[in-house]
Amino acid sequence: MSHTPAPPHPRSGPTPAPGAPSRRPRPTRRGLLALIAAALIALTAWWALASIAPPRAIPAQANAQEFSAERARVHQADLSQRPHPAGSEEAARVRDMIAAQLRAAGIETRIERGVGSMHDPEYPSAAYTENVVGVIPGTDPTGTVTLVAHYDAAPASLGAGDDGAGVATILETARALASGDPLRNTVVLLFTDAEEVGMLGAEAYVAQDPAGRDGGVVLNIESRGSSGPALMFETSLGNRDLIEVYAQNAPVPVATSLSVELYRLLPNDTDLTPMLASGRFTGLNTSYLDGSAVYHSPEDRIERQSSDSLQHQGTNALGLTRALGDAELAALSVPASGDATYFPMLGQLAHYPQGAVWPIALLAGLGVLAAGAMLVRRRLVRVLPLGAGVVLAVIPLGVALWLGGAVWSALTALTPAFGQLEDTWQPGWFRAGLLLTLLAFVLGWLALARRWVPAEGLFFGGLAWSAGIGVATALMVPGASYAFAIPALLGSLALIARAQWDRGRVAFFVSGALSTAVLVPTVALLLPVSGLGGSGAALLFAALLALSLVPLLDLCFPDPEAPSARAGLRRLVPPVTAAVLAGIAFGVGFSVDRFGPDSPVPVALAQVEDADTGDAFWVSEGADPTGWSERLVTGTADLSGAFPVLDGPERVGPAEPSGSAAPEIEVTAERIVAGDREIDVRFASRIAARSLFLAPASGADGDTAEIRSISLGGREIASGEVPLLQVQALSRGTAELTIRMRGTGPLPLRLIEGADGIAELPGFVPRPSGVIAAEGPNAETRFLARTVTL
Repeated sequence: MSHTPAPPHPRSGPTPAPGAPSRRPRPTRRGLLALIAAALIALTAWWALASIAPPRAIPAQANAQEFSAERARVHQADLSQRPHPAGSEEAARVRDMIAAQLRAAGIETRIERGVGSMHDPEYPSAAYTENVVGVIPGTDPTGTVTLVAHYDAAPASLGAGDDGAGVATILETARALASGDPLRNTVVLLFTDAEEVGMLGAEAYVAQDPAGRDGGVVLNIESRGSSGPALMFETSLGNRDLIEVYAQNAPVPVATSLSVELYRLLPNDTDLTPMLASGRFTGLNTSYLDGSAVYHSPEDRIERQSSDSLQHQGTNALGLTRALGDAELAALSVPASGDATYFPMLGQLAHYPQGAVWPIALLAGLGVLAAGAMLVRRRLVRVLPLGAGVVLAVIPLGVALWLGGAVWSALTALTPAFGQLEDTWQPGWFRAGLLLTLLAFVLGWLALARRWVPAEGLFFGGLAWSAGIGVATALMVPGASYAFAIPALLGSLALIARAQWDRGRVAFFVSGALSTAVLVPTVALLLPVSGLGGSGAALLFAALLALSLVPLLDLCFPDPEAPSARAGLRRLVPPVTAAVLAGIAFGVGFSVDRFGPDSPVPVALAQVEDADTGDAFWVSEGADPTGWSERLVTGTADLSGAFPVLDGPERVGPAEPSGSAAPEIEVTAERIVAGDREIDVRFASRIAARSLFLAPASGADGDTAEIRSISLGGREIASGEVPLLQVQALSRGTAELTIRMRGTGPLPLRLIEGADGIAELPGFVPRPSGVIAAEGPNAETRFLARTVTL
């Protein structure tokens, strides 16, 4: 009697030929394969991370034509001795030091004074600027290469990193260029003023400096931390040709088009912003980002800055300047027809034109569909489990997006002082704990899900999401598509090989290693960007990597068809081990990341004083887990009506009036223009103010005059109805303005001047060891206000 054979188990492979051995590896061989997979992935991850690590610092005795971080650190230390915000005496010293170093290298140098303006209709600002401009003439120029860094620092910051690193990089690059053969193209060395208050020095350069009107290619050099690789994180639109130059000539290229796409979506700016906005420049923006706890703080000092990161910054800057200096700049100075996609790949910068993004994304999608069809046709996975794999694969992705914020909330609940920082002082162990927590979850998810869906089905589910997001990003943010589409394409080819050939399992090792090489640098570069609390994007790519390794992670578990008694316990070993390691990492993180003199807590403090009423208040924005400021601020109030420089309700407390003389303003000339009153005024501070805030005030009749326009130094800086104007970097505490108002009546104004030096005010309580000034535009500033009628 004949009978029809039963269909194979959905977890088994195709029906083997009579007498053929099973395709499922024996337990001993399974364990060996798991060890081989772990070694392969670990080695690839190490290689990928090592390839984006900064090179070792070169000593000062190196060849004169090389970039030496040790030589550059001499400048970095010199300019970061004291806080030097725009308009301060210390900023003037730094400015003169830069000019002296350029002249000592035989470089033609000038200090270009002007007025920079940010034309924001709601919050216009301007500044007197003093840019330092050095020029190295080309022998037969086809254009200009402009290296840019800003020499001002945030209030209260020593600025060794931001942007002392950029200034030191350009000074050492200039010295190396001056000692070598002349370049074909002209090189401009631009050290901008007033970047921290709105990129106003760069704006003045493109608006008023003759050299700025020539355009060219810009290399902007920034720093937002103290360590890590120098990431080229932003480009001009149409970057394809510039990326080719970067890939071929940056000695240690570290860049990803994903960061460019993310940066274009964020409201962040650097000096490159006004230069690109002028339409006359193309350019690249580079910064190292790790160690962001020092950002804009008194701890941004030379001792915390990495020499290796500075070396990376400078090595690439010098290599690119030399390459651009001898290139045909006419074509590079205008955007190419499209962007490039690029990412680090084991020491190289993989890159391809934007035209290849859609084909790769579509190939990935079609490859995943073909792999799924082949799995079903070869009876490796049934249709329902395959669909279940797609549904189940979304769980790790969702958890990854949520996990960073959840862990950060837990850390700040246990240690409230962490909430004063964007990232902790020593975040490495916490990051390891975060990644291990995600790994523990993925392993636990896999241990449960594989009971209903075979590993191939779960792998397919992860690939389906990766391919789908790859297609979506190809449409919306093409430079990010590679991080989804390429792992999906690699995985689909591996699945096809697994379904087609008996020994196709080796393809999982190949695709896993290549996906690791692509995604590990992406995770490593994204983790420092937004701190632990904002690590969702980095963890999403870590989860995608874990899903692309499902066939290899599956080897850590017993065969699904093994006897359930022992297998059930063995299934717990991988996730429990990862969870224990995560707990250990967090424990070590808490033990090494303790607050104290070397890891201080930032606490904000400012003072506002009304010269009309004699009232004065201490003001602190944000919390104070140390309790230090509670002796000064005792409640919460909204003082923004009297002091528009404040944002709203903040912690405040009464202060003893300083007795300082109120700011003066006098009309030096006036005229009637088309029925409007136009007056020239001179503002003078008695407390060496660096900034002036000017807002219309109510007159005796209760009405507020309408200001039509304001000019500074002969340049219109605000027009339309002006609610509040900010003038930074006052010239020796003075400013000369032209104000045009509607009508011909009197002009009531609220004047608020901002100066350094709250530590000298009566009643100030010195910060104890382990407490420092917090970052912010009002950090450590005293504001003195009065109302006048002109």
